[in-house]
Amino acid sequence: MVSKPKTLGRKAFRSKAISQGEDFGLKVMVLGADGYLGRPLSLHLLRLGHEVIGVDNLSRRRRVREVGGRSAISLGNPYIWYNRVNALHGGRFDWRIADLLDGEEVEYLFEYYKPDAVVHLAEQPSAPYSQMDRKHAVDTQTNNTIGTLNVLFAIKKYAPDCHLVKLGTMGEWGTPNVDIPEGKFEIKYRGRKDTLPFPKQAGSFYHLTKVFDSHNITYTCRTWGLRSTDIMQGVVYGVVTDDMKVEGSIDMYEPALLTRFDFDQYFGTSLNRFCAQAVIDFPLTIYGSGEQKRGFIALRDSIQCITIALNNPPEKGEYRVWNQFDECYSILELASLVQRVGSEFGMDVKIKAIPNPRVEASKHWYNPVREQLPAHGFKPTHTIEEELRITLPILMKNKDRIESRRHVILPSTDWREAK
Repeated sequence: MVSKPKTLGRKAFRSKAISQGEDFGLKVMVLGADGYLGRPLSLHLLRLGHEVIGVDNLSRRRRVREVGGRSAISLGNPYIWYNRVNALHGGRFDWRIADLLDGEEVEYLFEYYKPDAVVHLAEQPSAPYSQMDRKHAVDTQTNNTIGTLNVLFAIKKYAPDCHLVKLGTMGEWGTPNVDIPEGKFEIKYRGRKDTLPFPKQAGSFYHLTKVFDSHNITYTCRTWGLRSTDIMQGVVYGVVTDDMKVEGSIDMYEPALLTRFDFDQYFGTSLNRFCAQAVIDFPLTIYGSGEQKRGFIALRDSIQCITIALNNPPEKGEYRVWNQFDECYSILELASLVQRVGSEFGMDVKIKAIPNPRVEASKHWYNPVREQLPAHGFKPTHTIEEELRITLPILMKNKDRIESRRHVILPSTDWREAK
C-alpha cells in the first residue's frame, strides 16, 4: 500500500522559491493528468521549468476496466508515478484527486492555486463508449459538458486572466465536401457577407460533447472576457516521449514514467490498435473499405503543440481554434504502414476488412487547414514509420498483457442500434 505523499503547500512552495530568487515559469493546471496525454504533458512542462498541478479522478482506469480492457503498459499506483516525477523535478509537481463534476471542489482548486494556464484533458474520450447505450451516452455528455462548465465558472471567479487550452477533436468538423478551416470561414448569402463559425457535424454522442464545449467556451470568452485555445486534435498514436528517458535506465525509458496504451475496441485509437494487433498476430481489422481519411499526430508532437499554445496565449476575450495534426491518411494506408514496418521485426501482419460498426462515409473529401501551429513554430519530429519502429518493440515486451485481452479488440457496439 502506497501512502499519499506529504507535499509542501503550493503557496508556501512558491513563496519559498520566489524568496530564493527562483523562477519556475508558468503555473499550469493539467486536468486529466493521469491520462494518455496528461502524463507525458506533465513531464514535459516540468522539464521546461514550469510548475504543474495535476488533477484527475482516475475515471479512465475505471472505464477501461469496465469494458474488459487494460493498458498494454502497466501503470501501477498513480502515487508511485507522482512520487517519481516529483523527485525528478524538485517538488514542482502537485497532485490532486478530484472530480470536475463537483463544482465546489473545482472552485476550491482554482481559488487555492490560481493557475496561469489550464490544459483541459479531463473528459471521457471514446466515441464508441458513448454509443454503447443510453447510460453511457448520458454519462459521457454529463461528464464532459458539465465538467467543462464547472471549469469555466471557476476560471471566471478565481483566475479570470488564466489561459484555457481545451482539447477538442477534429471529429467536431465531420467530413464536409469542402476544406475545413481553423474555426471560422467567410460566407456570402443573399447578397450579404460575414465571417462565421464553420458548421460542425459531430458523428457520435462523444463528439457532440466537444461541440457543446466549443460553444460554451466561445460564449464565455465573448461574454466574460476569458481567453482560450480550442485545439481540434487528430488521432494520436505512439507510446513514449523523450521526457520519459532517464539516464542510466536499462530500457532507456523509465517504466515508472510511461503513459497508458489502450488497444481495446472502445479506447484504442486506430493506429495504436493496429500496433497491438500486429504484436499478437491478430489481423489488422479495418472498418468497411478503409478509405475513411483522418488527421493523425504522434504523441510527442501532440505534446509539442499543446506547449506551443501555452507559450503563445491569446488576447483577453479571444477564442481561437487550432487544427492539430501532422498528416492525413486513410485507415487502409495506416494498416499498410504497420504491415510494412512490422515485417522489419519478423511479423507476418495480415489485414482484414470487417463491417463498419460506425455511421460514416467510406469515401469523402478531407482537406483540413493547418496554418496556426506551423506559424508558431510546430515541426513534426518523427514520421509515422519512425514512430512505429519505436512503438512496436515496446509493445513486444508487453505482448502477454495484450494477448490476455485479445477478446476486447473486435467491435461489438453498432452505432445504428439504440439500447
